[in-house]
Amino acid sequence: MHNREKIRYLIVGAANTLTGYFVGVGFYEALSSSTNILLVGLISNVFSITVSFLTYKIFVFKTKGMWLSEYFKSYIVYGGVSIISILLLWVFMDKLKISIWISQALIIGMTVFISYVGHSRFTFKRRSTQ
Repeated sequence: MHNREKIRYLIVGAANTLTGYFVGVGFYEALSSSTNILLVGLISNVFSITVSFLTYKIFVFKTKGMWLSEYFKSYIVYGGVSIISILLLWVFMDKLKISIWISQALIIGMTVFISYVGHSRFTFKRRSTQ
């Protein structure tokens, strides 16, 4: 069962990544002429994180109840992953002089693993009574 969960995580995560990309571009196209880019980014991130939370909860981890606490926990995981991503991007590009293309590919691979661990052990942690 655990391997199926990992496969579902990768499939749903790929769909969430594409969704996040197109949502970000869509909100930018729709709102950038009248709204600050930071607000556009905030709106698109809240929307994308909400979609990711729902798809992981329903299709991957299949936890029952605890909607609000898991939703807020998902923000903690995504915030941590974002900080790690930004720091790694800085190290790879500024210190190691690795191109953006290779840096991003390496970071995506690492953050997929980190976010899976965060979600499986924190956001959607199963109670021992289940």
